[in-house]
Amino acid sequence: MEDILEVKDLAMRFDKKTVFKNVNFKLKKGSMTALLGPNGTGKTTLINILMKLLVPSNGSFKFSADVSLGYVPQFRKIDAEYPLSIEAFVVLNAPVIKTDKTKKAIKRQLEETHLLGIKDTRMGEASGGQKQRAYLAQALLDNPDMIILDEATSSLDPTAKDELMGLIKHLNQKHKITVLFVTHDVPLAKKYMKDYLYLNHGTIQQGKMDEFKGDYE
Repeated sequence: MEDILEVKDLAMRFDKKTVFKNVNFKLKKGSMTALLGPNGTGKTTLINILMKLLVPSNGSFKFSADVSLGYVPQFRKIDAEYPLSIEAFVVLNAPVIKTDKTKKAIKRQLEETHLLGIKDTRMGEASGGQKQRAYLAQALLDNPDMIILDEATSSLDPTAKDELMGLIKHLNQKHKITVLFVTHDVPLAKKYMKDYLYLNHGTIQQGKMDEFKGDYE
């Protein structure tokens, strides 16, 4: 299987603090990988580098040609008075001028994320799981080859976590979308992910999720 991402000798320093160094790994197309590690080890920093929001101190990374990235953020509290419907929120990521093709894509993503039946519900009244699925639908409008889930299941109840991750697994199997799932939830990662990256003490380890033995110390 072809690599979708290669990271070589990546290092990040802020002032005199080294967040990580000599980070090397590859992700295969269609892989499902959990990015694990204690708080403060640089998981978010690494994601920000991959999304080109930060420039690394050293090293490099390379995606395969023409890769489109999707991003689902950590749960964000949306005010109860937030006026947009779920559909209108998802459409924020669509072109301003809606062609028939775009309208079909919006409907397809609402269907795929199990939101079509509640598309007129205001985001402020939606449950946590529904909000996260709306963020996922937004990301899917770009037809991404790879999705980054940045602590996207934190603050969700167990049922909502399973629904979101079940959708992610379905998208991986149906569309071969590569998944990088940043999480602290090792049991959830073991249930849905196949591989892991473990970032701790400034370095990274890679392996099969069912063999993960990290203790987060």
